[in-house]
Amino acid sequence: MTEVGTITKPLADISVLVTRPLDQSVRLMQRLQDLGAEVIAFPALTIIDTQRPEALKQRLAEIEHYDWIVFVSPTAVQFGLAALRQIAPASIAKINAAAVGAGTASALRTAGCSNVVVPESGADSEDLLALPEFADLSGRRVLILRGEGGRELIADTLRARGAQVDYAECYRRVCPVTDPAPLVAALAAQRIQAVTVFSSETLDNLLRLCDSAADALRALPLFVPHGRIAEHAKALHFILPITTAPGESGVVAGLVEYFHHD
Repeated sequence: MTEVGTITKPLADISVLVTRPLDQSVRLMQRLQDLGAEVIAFPALTIIDTQRPEALKQRLAEIEHYDWIVFVSPTAVQFGLAALRQIAPASIAKINAAAVGAGTASALRTAGCSNVVVPESGADSEDLLALPEFADLSGRRVLILRGEGGRELIADTLRARGAQVDYAECYRRVCPVTDPAPLVAALAAQRIQAVTVFSSETLDNLLRLCDSAADALRALPLFVPHGRIAEHAKALHFILPITTAPGESGVVAGLVEYFHHD
């Protein structure tokens, strides 16, 4: 740790690999740099529009017939509401929105959603399903906005509680086409002290893209905001997966706690 005037830099001399899509990582990279870290950006996930835009439009055209609209991530807010603005922009302020996590709730409120429920703690499907609003959904209609594919837990549980559940798949996740050579060289030179990953799919892509440096990646502390990602990392033979508190802030706090030494 170093200090500049009265400003503490707990991540000084630490190089952190950031693997989020570039448009989602700007704030994270700035926060890490403000704490003194050197940031190496290597997006290992790309998020693009759905392959079925007409199906999405048809579903969103009926949005006012649903009792609840569930958003599984800030990305679902970004892509889902962008599509909704083209169809029925006035609906955004009227829907009853449910958010999986505080980051998703913040994105909804910023976008103009007035009625948002979110778990007080946690950022998981299980936390959302524990809300009293979803205890009994007999006769209710629920629309889940998500990427193509994903967990079925929310839909299966809500159906078991009496709801009619539909999906509006508004984006897809793909492995980027990129040159891994600079990252492979940085790993070989031991220039990186920590890796951050926000999804299991990102981790899979990272190993695929940097296959020749996979062992070097596995040897580094890996900071992830959810236990499921940590379990996936263990299955992929990462030596030190570290589960932080949820979201970007949780990962930043986890890095500071791990590397901060008085």
